[in-house]
Amino acid sequence: MAMALLRSPRPRAHRPVHAYRDAAGRQVMLVGMDAAESGGRPAAGYQRPYAVADSLDLLHGPSSGMVRLPSHLDWSGHAEYDLDSPGRVVDLYRAVLIEAASPQDLYAYLDGGMLRRLWALIWLPVQLRKAWELKFPVLAEISRVTAAA
Repeated sequence: MAMALLRSPRPRAHRPVHAYRDAAGRQVMLVGMDAAESGGRPAAGYQRPYAVADSLDLLHGPSSGMVRLPSHLDWSGHAEYDLDSPGRVVDLYRAVLIEAASPQDLYAYLDGGMLRRLWALIWLPVQLRKAWELKFPVLAEISRVTAAA
C-alpha cells in the first residue's frame, strides 16, 4: 500500500527587511537581496542585505572632483574616482550602491540629483535595483521610461 506524504504548506514568509535607527535618528533599512525579485518571499540560501537610503534627499555626497573610496567599498586598487569623468562617476555609483555596508556610506558618497541622472546607466544586480525602485518610485519611472525608449 503506497502512502502519500502530505506536507503542510510553508508559512508565508515576510520580506526580509531589517530596519533600525542610526545615530542621527534616521530610519535605516537593509533589504534582503532576493526579496524584491521573489515577490516578497525570501528565496532559499544566502540573502545579501543591501543598504537603501531612507530618502533621496539625504544623499549629499560629492558631485565633482576626485573621490577616494575606502577599502570596504572598493578594494580593486583603483579606488580613486574623477567625478568629472562620466565613466568613472558611473563606476563609483555602482560600487557604492552594491558594496555599501550601511546608509551612511550612501549618504557620504552619493548625491540624490546625480543618482537620478545616472540611474538608467548604472548596471546593478536585479535585486538591488528592485529594492531601490520599490522604495523610490521616481527611480522605477526612470527605468520604465528609458526601457520604452
